[in-house]
Amino acid sequence: MPRKLDEPVTLDLTTTMPSADHTDISPNSTDTSRPTFDDIVVGAGVIGLAHAYALARRGRKVLVIERHARALGASVRNFGMIWPIGQTLGTNMNLALDSRQIWAGLLERSGIWHHKRGSLHVAHHEDEAQVLREFHELATQAGYELELLDARATTACSRAVNPEGLKLSLYSRHEIAVDPREVIAKLPGYLRAHYGVRFEYGQMVRSIDGQKVKTSAGQWSARRVWLCTGDETQILYPEILTRQGMFPCKLQMLRTASQTGDWKIGPHLAGGLTLRHYSSFGACPTLAELKARVAREMPLMDHFGIHVMASQNGRGELTIGDSHEYNPPEEPFGTVSPFNTRQIDDLIMSYLKTIMVAPDLEIAERWFGVYLKHPGKLWFEAAAEPHVEILTGIGGNGMTLSMGVSEQHVARVLGEAITQDAAPADASTKPALV
Repeated sequence: MPRKLDEPVTLDLTTTMPSADHTDISPNSTDTSRPTFDDIVVGAGVIGLAHAYALARRGRKVLVIERHARALGASVRNFGMIWPIGQTLGTNMNLALDSRQIWAGLLERSGIWHHKRGSLHVAHHEDEAQVLREFHELATQAGYELELLDARATTACSRAVNPEGLKLSLYSRHEIAVDPREVIAKLPGYLRAHYGVRFEYGQMVRSIDGQKVKTSAGQWSARRVWLCTGDETQILYPEILTRQGMFPCKLQMLRTASQTGDWKIGPHLAGGLTLRHYSSFGACPTLAELKARVAREMPLMDHFGIHVMASQNGRGELTIGDSHEYNPPEEPFGTVSPFNTRQIDDLIMSYLKTIMVAPDLEIAERWFGVYLKHPGKLWFEAAAEPHVEILTGIGGNGMTLSMGVSEQHVARVLGEAITQDAAPADASTKPALV
């Protein structure tokens, strides 16, 4: 049922729960010095780390295996926005808020930099303003608390908002900023020190046979294996991605140098183009009018899937993006261009300057990320084979939903009661691999 944005959830994630069964499984390997674990998590991106946390806090013995010397995938290539406001009102937003609460507690206890700065969606066109009014009304009716700010209140809330042509904004106080590179690098140390999670980096998983995981460095065994490898799931289980119709999405991102002085963006900033992107605004009647105007006046924004947002990390750097280019259906899975398009960067920056002002918008870094998306579900989870679980296809929601989704996934697989009311998107039960 609907819940106010500041209403606490019932999960207690600060205590360690005992494991139900710690009977050892003898490793089927010539290297008998390798320990046996309750769980092996493959992948040290945000979904893998969230699974490791959900498992370890239950008192389970956890090993995380990562193929690279450090996580390099989509988890470190995003804005660093924990972003409940992007989820559809109801079940999905409730899940995002649950995830946000888990994140907030974990970030506080670990001492990893974060900022509970909230978000501002700014409107510089009347159709954008009307969509925000409609969403505010829908959210209020559903029991959520958001604020509509007039132009003066908006610029008082954030010095980064361009006042020229500004109509109003929608403020939510619940979004959190993290630096994705920092949080993915530092969270393993916290999990190792406080929960005894073991991390093995630089090991490529070559095969999984039930409870045995063979890597480039040897073999490990565990009661259960959790595959959290994002778009690299194709390496071990390509047939699953093909059957589910999952596809990769490439996004281009930019980052400035640190802003001068003590200049701060304040809340995360999003413009009118973003209203086309997130499902949360899909029920607003005026959205169709807004989309039609964008298609008419800015067709390249649709062609490249561009919407524009900005966040700021603890060093004062602004992260800006992004575009969305999908794998052509006639090409093999994973065929995305390794080359950035300057035109996309120019389109992002030209639009940014219509909604935002900052001391220094010179770009210091450019990169692209690739995430895996399911055609009909918010994420995909399934048993690939006995004792092997997969969770992938979470799209651009990984940072926001990771903690909540992983907590639910672990609870479902271990047969625990689930206090939240979300399942994997439109699925009420775990899908079979058919």
